[in-house]
Amino acid sequence: MSAQSASNERGGELDEVSKAIIEQLQQDGRRPYGAIGKVVGLSEAAVRQRVQRLVSSGVIQIVAVTDPKEVGFTRQAMIGIKTAGDPEPVADALAAMDEVDYVVITAGSFDLIAEVVCESDERLLALVTKNIRGIDGVVSTETFVYLKLRKQTYAWGVR
Repeated sequence: MSAQSASNERGGELDEVSKAIIEQLQQDGRRPYGAIGKVVGLSEAAVRQRVQRLVSSGVIQIVAVTDPKEVGFTRQAMIGIKTAGDPEPVADALAAMDEVDYVVITAGSFDLIAEVVCESDERLLALVTKNIRGIDGVVSTETFVYLKLRKQTYAWGVR
C-alpha cells in the first residue's frame, strides 16, 4: 500500500482497491485472501495487510452475524426516544447498555433511535421502564417490537 493510499484510508477516503476488497468481504466475510487477491489484482499477503489496516483504522469490522432468536434472544425492538436538551449524553448512556446494539441521533419525531436485543419480554419491559426511562434527559420512549425479521443485509457496497 502506498503512503498516499494509507493516508487516504485514515482520512476517510478509500482507494479503489480497498473498496473492491470491502465489496468482496461484504459478499462473504470468510472469503480467502487469495481469492480476493485474484479479483482485485493483489497477492494474498497484500490483501491480508490491507484488511488488517482497514480493521485497525475502524473502516471495517469482521464479525459473525447471528439470528438473535437462534442464540437465545427472543425479543428485538427499536425504541424511539425523545430527550430534553443535548441528546449526546443520553446516546452515550444507551450505548453503554449490553442489550443496546445500535444507537443513532436522528432528526424528526425522535431525537434518538436504539435497537435492543433481549432474552425475553420481561427483560425488554425492565430495560425500557427502569433503565432507559431512568436516564437523565429522557422525556419519552416509543417501543416498536419486532414480530418477524424479513431482511437484514450489510452489503450496501462502497462509494
